[in-house]
Parts: sequence; structure tokens; C-alpha cells
Amino acid sequence: MSSNQGQQTRPVAIVTGASGGIGEATVRALHAAGYRVFGTYRRPPATRSPGIEYVVCDVTSDDSVETAVGQVLAKTGRIDLLVNNAGVGLVAGAEESSLEQAKSLFDVNLFGLIRMTKAVLPAMRRQRAGRIVNISSVMGLIPAPFMALYSASKHAVEGYSESLDHEIRDSGVRVVLVEPAYTRTSFEGNVYQADQQLAVYQSARTNAEGVLRDEMKTADTPELVASAVVRGSTEANPHRRYTAGRTARQVSLLRRFVPESAFDRSLRKQMRLPT
Repeated sequence: MSSNQGQQTRPVAIVTGASGGIGEATVRALHAAGYRVFGTYRRPPATRSPGIEYVVCDVTSDDSVETAVGQVLAKTGRIDLLVNNAGVGLVAGAEESSLEQAKSLFDVNLFGLIRMTKAVLPAMRRQRAGRIVNISSVMGLIPAPFMALYSASKHAVEGYSESLDHEIRDSGVRVVLVEPAYTRTSFEGNVYQADQQLAVYQSARTNAEGVLRDEMKTADTPELVASAVVRGSTEANPHRRYTAGRTARQVSLLRRFVPESAFDRSLRKQMRLPT
């Protein structure tokens, strides 16, 4: 079989935010699993993974998304998998961000995901097959102090994904969620700073930032999250959610089975807040 024939028979995947971290690990894992992988980036990646085809895409731009998806379809004629990974973080008091900053975060984490999804769905529906994997977070289940807007964006991703899965399942397309906990990526360096910082929150916010730095030292690897993405992408009867890593599984179980008051005290203690 020629290499061109091989490309035509491999399932086609698009992964957003592929220039580093979870996205970079995911494109490599999907390539190893037999996919023809297109990784998108807003800024060119420092290194390019062998065998990956790269496409410029700003998920906050309708035109950029339509162009990128059009380029993939022009080369392959199909899209079998979309992994919505592009995202940004924000450690700030809910009161410390302007509405403009809140909109900017949601434009990447939620509306960027929606733009990409709407762009690929017509092709998947024509094929009567497809899978969409949305990278959520344990923050999509368990809001944490000084993560209000980030948590809100991931809660929105969770609700959107569940509703959409019901709507498109009859077309042969499924939507699944992957929920990592702290992951050793460039996330910490890509976290927004509050644009309206208030002195009343400075001490507690500094503690929250310290928790994030400390957790990153022992956080899960991007490869562990990528393996959960591969499972969610390839299982014939996928679960609704795939927790990625031991911490994510533990937190998910604790939230379901530990009394609310006890969970509240534990979370405040972890975040170095008065209990």
C-alpha cells in the first residue's frame, strides 16, 4: 500500500491547541493510535512532532476556524475526530475581572469550542460517524475559590457537551468529556492575571497561586491525559466522562459521596483559606 493510500484509509483527527502541553501529547498519542492528525496552533510550536500536519487556527475567529477546517476537508474529504483542547486559565477573585476579561476567557474556553464543533458537524453528519472529545476539567465539577470564571467556563463546556451528545447521537456522532486535574503543562505560564485586582483579596489570591505552583510539582503528565483522550476517541461505546489521573478520579468520587459540609472544609483547607 502506498503512503498516499495509507493516508486515505486512516481516520482523520483535528486537535486544537497542539503546540504544547496536553495538545502536543494528544497529537502524538493519536498518531500512534493510527490517526492522520492535524494539530492547530495560534502561535507556531517550538518543535513539531513527526508525522503531524499543522494548521494555523485561532479558535476565537469564525473565519480562522472555517478556513482551518476547510483546509483539512480539502486534503482528506472527512473528519472523524475533533479534540477541543485549546484553553486558557485565570486565577483571580470573581470580583477582580472586568467583563471584557471574562468574555475573553469564555471566547477561548467555551465559544472557541463551539465554533470548532459547529464547523466539523456537517461533515460528520454526512459521514454518519464522528467523535468529539472536549477537554474539560475537574473544575467543571468542583468549583474552587479564585477559579470562578475558569470553573464557570468548564461548567458550561460540561452542559453543552451533554446536551449536544443527546442531539447528535442519532447521526452517528458522539461527544465525550475528558476531565484532568492538575497537569504538568505550560498552563501556569498561560494563566491570565486579574485586570482589576483588589487589595482585599491579595493574601488569599496569593495563597491560591501558591497552591497551583505546589500542585504542579507533582501533577499528572500530559501523556496521561492524552491516553484518556485516546480511550474516549476509540471506544465503540464511550463513557460520558473520562477522568484523567488518580487525583481527578478521587475528587470526582469525593464530591459524589462525601457530605457537602465536609467537602467544603476540605476544599478550603487545601486552598489555604480559614475553615
